[in-house]
Amino acid sequence: MKYMLLIYLEENGLSESERAQCYRDSAAYARQLATSGSYLSAAPLHPTSTATSVRVREGKRLITDGPFAETREQLGGFFLIEAEDLDRAIEIAGEIPAGRWGTVEIRPVLEISGLPDA
Repeated sequence: MKYMLLIYLEENGLSESERAQCYRDSAAYARQLATSGSYLSAAPLHPTSTATSVRVREGKRLITDGPFAETREQLGGFFLIEAEDLDRAIEIAGEIPAGRWGTVEIRPVLEISGLPDA
């Protein structure tokens, strides 16, 4: 089963050197997951100041600068993995370097027909 591991942390909670080290550690962890066949994708996100939110209401598109919600922790990146079950996904999430500063939310990916192959 595929799982999306969403990484939330305080956007300005890391120094530049901590952030750079987190990126290096995350890339190394992604390579480790790739060797076990669990890795599908991963990426950090630009700051929320670059976000644009789009909503469609009554046929009209509403565009807002910024993230969907103002929260204490922001969505900072993700890992998309393949795991045999939730227990394995929890193990993998527990090793994500950014989890030392924030929260990793685990969501099973709902697979539907009709989507193009990646």
